[in-house]
Amino acid sequence: MCGIIGVTGSADALDILLDGLERLEYRGYDSAGVVLIDDEGISRVRIADGTHSVATLRKVTPEADHGQPAGIGHTRWATHGHPSERNAHPHLDCSGHVALVHNGIIENHAEIAAELVAAGHTLASDTDTEVLAHLIEDALKTGLSLTEAVRRVLRDVRGAFALGVVSMDDPELIVAARRVSPLIIGALGGQSFLASDIPALLERTRDLMVLDDDQIAELRPGSIVVTTIDGVVVTPPPLHVTWDVEAAQMGGFDDFMTKEIHEQPQAIADTLRGRVDADGRIVLDQLDLSDDDLRAITQVSVVACGSSFHAGLVAKYAFERWMRLPVEVDIASEFRYRDPVLHENALVVGVSQSGETVDTLQAMRKARESGAKVIVVSNVVDSSMAREAHGVLYTHAGPEVGVAATKTVVAQIVALELLGLRIAQVRGTLSADEIATELAALGSMGAIVAEAIARDDAVARVAAELADAREFFFLGRGTGYPTALEGALKLKEISYLHAEGYPGGELKHGPLAVIEPGCVVVAVATGGPLKEKMLSNVAEVKSRGATVVLVVDDGDALAAASGDYVLRVPAAPVLMAPIKDVVPLQQFAYHLARARGLDVDRPRNLAKTVTVE
Repeated sequence: MCGIIGVTGSADALDILLDGLERLEYRGYDSAGVVLIDDEGISRVRIADGTHSVATLRKVTPEADHGQPAGIGHTRWATHGHPSERNAHPHLDCSGHVALVHNGIIENHAEIAAELVAAGHTLASDTDTEVLAHLIEDALKTGLSLTEAVRRVLRDVRGAFALGVVSMDDPELIVAARRVSPLIIGALGGQSFLASDIPALLERTRDLMVLDDDQIAELRPGSIVVTTIDGVVVTPPPLHVTWDVEAAQMGGFDDFMTKEIHEQPQAIADTLRGRVDADGRIVLDQLDLSDDDLRAITQVSVVACGSSFHAGLVAKYAFERWMRLPVEVDIASEFRYRDPVLHENALVVGVSQSGETVDTLQAMRKARESGAKVIVVSNVVDSSMAREAHGVLYTHAGPEVGVAATKTVVAQIVALELLGLRIAQVRGTLSADEIATELAALGSMGAIVAEAIARDDAVARVAAELADAREFFFLGRGTGYPTALEGALKLKEISYLHAEGYPGGELKHGPLAVIEPGCVVVAVATGGPLKEKMLSNVAEVKSRGATVVLVVDDGDALAAASGDYVLRVPAAPVLMAPIKDVVPLQQFAYHLARARGLDVDRPRNLAKTVTVE
């Protein structure tokens, strides 16, 4: 969940670390810190200032020696130990000769810590990470090199990690390693770099490599050697990044969330681009499953977390309609623990913006162990999930920095619906004309979403009227149900207001008991066979005194008359309606959060990429 960065061989190592940490803050911002190292010693600065940690770190480091050529940095999302300077990274060993940064969780840290204390070590933090520094310290005392010491320690720890380690014994060397948690490396000229994610290094190089599980890299000025945990030299495949640092900046918008909401039409277009040939056949080049494999599928499971889970729920409606197969959608963190029934003709689709979500990654591994075919839908090229799946479907939404997912959600829905149409095409459950009609509808969604985004002022006015409300219920039926769930999640994430999402038909099975004057009910009542039933549910909450905000299609005066406030969107086919219906809900959450003076890009307690269970 945290962000790490390292550089060796650069006269401006401190600036590289600070710039990189600013671009990694979406991974965590409870605290931040850097270590610089040279022949004279290690200098460390750590700050625990919440969402201002990196900015404050930059203010207090000008006096640091800018001539030190190597260093490591960290921005933290707290797991073990409160957000505090004491628990901020980098962590040191007892001697102060070893420093490291870590993203992930060391699952057996408690037993290791007890053994270290019994052996005379002093632990200076409450983190799981610090035990690694002391284990490396002990290994170095036996005469091992830093690389061999890290190699030995990794054999003794369980969990997920991406590490950057430096030592006074060899100050130009940074040792990097990973297991589960993502880590990229690169070299340019006389400099070498490591980081958790691509944006941290884009100003320095676009030619990178991705470490695989249990690989260890030795970074020296301008050179990198990668070995397995057994010491075998390997060459990771190169990764050339085609987008530039400007794509990860705000581009004139007030915040990343606004920018990324406005990028949704382009994300839709880019996800569709090049995926239909001249004959109308859907081409998913990296799916890596044959037509025979797809025809043999008898069941489908979608596994995901958060907003990706909601995209999966939308896909369920389309998959079952088009493919005529039973489809389950599971919360990834629960999937592998319920002993799912899978077999060689089962298809498991993992959905994750980053491709690094550890719960979804582990669910996919469980599926592969059970013999199922595994596909990942991801926004990040060569992510862990992409490498471990049988096939991958990239969303091409571009980097998303805001913690609350926006453009990646609509891109995931588009990608999943492409997948559903591709399988329907192979299975013959839709005719060529039917597929052409659905593809044309998908192709029109970019313009429809652009029109929905352009109505932001109307959403802002409604949000201003409801700025004092504290209880929100989001309702939907059919494909409006996952849209309602996503609207509630967005509001919770960035405004910290209580919000719940329900199927409209579930009101009378419990939730109606808490509907009273002062509650705001946001109901998705766009077109579809269940619209009339949805309006009946709206009548139920209005009669109990709730204030109703309705999302309705243009020209639907009957539906609009049922609400106290109305958010209008262009009409679209029911299976694609969530792609545009979610837009005013994103904007509604945004304006309520801004009215409360909150940081919409970096909500408290959350991080962009979840790499711990």
